[in-house]
Amino acid sequence: MERKTFELRGRTYGVPGELFVIAGPDLAEPPELCLRVARRLAAVCTRLGIGYVYKGSFDKANRTSADAYRGPGLEAGLAALAAVRDEIGVPVLTDVHEPWQVEPAARVCDMLQVPAFLCRQTDLLLACARSGRPVNVKKGQFLAPWDMVRVVEKLERAGAAGLLLTERGSCFGYNMLVTDLRALPIMQQQTGWPVCYDASHSQQLPSGRGASSGGMGEMIPVMARAAVAAGADAVFFECHEDPAAAPVDPDTHIALEQLEPLLEELVAIRRALGGARTKGGRQ
Repeated sequence: MERKTFELRGRTYGVPGELFVIAGPDLAEPPELCLRVARRLAAVCTRLGIGYVYKGSFDKANRTSADAYRGPGLEAGLAALAAVRDEIGVPVLTDVHEPWQVEPAARVCDMLQVPAFLCRQTDLLLACARSGRPVNVKKGQFLAPWDMVRVVEKLERAGAAGLLLTERGSCFGYNMLVTDLRALPIMQQQTGWPVCYDASHSQQLPSGRGASSGGMGEMIPVMARAAVAAGADAVFFECHEDPAAAPVDPDTHIALEQLEPLLEELVAIRRALGGARTKGGRQ
């Protein structure tokens, strides 16, 4: 199938052979942290010649416990994202959980994201598709990669401005996710749209701490390298200046100082793959 791309702020994303990054602290707060992280990562990605999209959530609706912190809320979260967009000049992305959130989020964000557990919620998908913004859909932990064809059909028929499909691990027994890297080329080949690997959430241990999720953050660099080697068009990271201080998912945030050298490695892997294909090698 012919490969498809989408546009964000004048740049084309998903070009075969080119890598881009989606990254930021999980929550779009505090605004000063958002700006510092976005500024540093934008500079790194510019130096490496790869695209960068800043991601932050205004609400973490899928929480293990009723007492868990959920985020700054719609108004404050979108204000922080608008500041990143305007001051740093990079595209911004946020996730939406209900159709009514789509319109205000689309006024601020360049791209909208459908969380994994909601990837089959038709009304939410249609609202995102009709927003005029490209849509990143995370594959549900309960779906096979070929099942995403039906998700894509809903979005395309509703006129989505562009699509990105994100692999974030599959359920494996209780409190465990595993990644089947075959999902990346399968979704690329069966839909034509670019595919992202969520290197952070794929390392989660759902409800692994009892009242909250745990994670194997030490596996983030390992699996990111593997995903790029498998042909991922993009990699998604939750990153923070001090991961232990992150109010949600501290176990699956990568330290900002660790992310920069990792991105250098990922770019090197992508370039090596390009050279192998040029010489007639197989991916």
